Amino acid sequence: MIFEKKEYAERLNKVKAEMQIRGIDLLISSDPANMNYLTGYDAWSFYYAQCVLIHINEDEPTCFLRDQDSRGAYIKTYLQDKNIIKYPEKYIHTPPSHPYEYLVEIIKQKKWDNIRIGVEMDSHYFTATCFEKLLTGLNRASFHDSERLVNWVRIVKSDSEIKLMQAAAKISEKAMDTAFKIINPGIRQCDAVADIQKALFNGTPEFGGDYASIATLLPTGKGTSASHLTATEDKYGIKKESRTGYSIGIGYPPDWGEQTLNISKGDKTVLQPNVTFHMIAVMQFGEWGVEASESVRVTEKGSELFCNLSRELHVKE
Repeated sequence: MIFEKKEYAERLNKVKAEMQIRGIDLLISSDPANMNYLTGYDAWSFYYAQCVLIHINEDEPTCFLRDQDSRGAYIKTYLQDKNIIKYPEKYIHTPPSHPYEYLVEIIKQKKWDNIRIGVEMDSHYFTATCFEKLLTGLNRASFHDSERLVNWVRIVKSDSEIKLMQAAAKISEKAMDTAFKIINPGIRQCDAVADIQKALFNGTPEFGGDYASIATLLPTGKGTSASHLTATEDKYGIKKESRTGYSIGIGYPPDWGEQTLNISKGDKTVLQPNVTFHMIAVMQFGEWGVEASESVRVTEKGSELFCNLSRELHVKE
């Protein structure tokens, strides 16, 4: 558990307050970033069904995990044992059986089967089968899209979260220094990425590294023109239809963004202090392109960058 229990209690209170506003009695959150935010749980177990249950009247969330992964919750979370529920291994990849059938029975035992339930309809990790099992098994409940309720609560970071992100920025600086040294004419991309990844995992003497929520991307040559952002070609009429930034914080594959705040034309989200986002400046010209990006924290007086690196152009010949 990285943060103090007090911080998790504050996070839970914020989520429950928003649940009350939206008329949600029980929230089922399957996004691993939200699970981590609310409980501290952190494991590579999101490839299969798991979730956190937040009831409006309960003092702690309930963590619902595969039996094999449940020990991770005892190690990583602050939860009482009674709030760590494990489903049997017989539900793993044995259709039509599914772990949410077991979850349905848990919800019924707790007598939460006749209330308003919020689910993360657009989460990468909440499948159509998960929803079908809930609808079929809890036909007395009413279901509502929580519309990334927890994600929106997460956008304003605590001072403790900012300190953690600043430590991560130091690791990013080391990785960038490694990239400046290793990327040279004739070097294979995979060899460069291997050294960059090593630097990310090594971290700093004070703070060890970890895997990233997105693969190391190293576009070169024509690859610089191919990205998921809208391309622009006319240097006298440059415009950008896509966003130029998005909120960041806790991230698990396949996305490191929080899927909430966008820095784009027409977005009315208020940038409060300790909102953190990734700014991207991209121009693409047919078969080539150029990109620069920064991770930024909003402050009382403006903004500050997380990384302290030279902004000079590095040229290798």
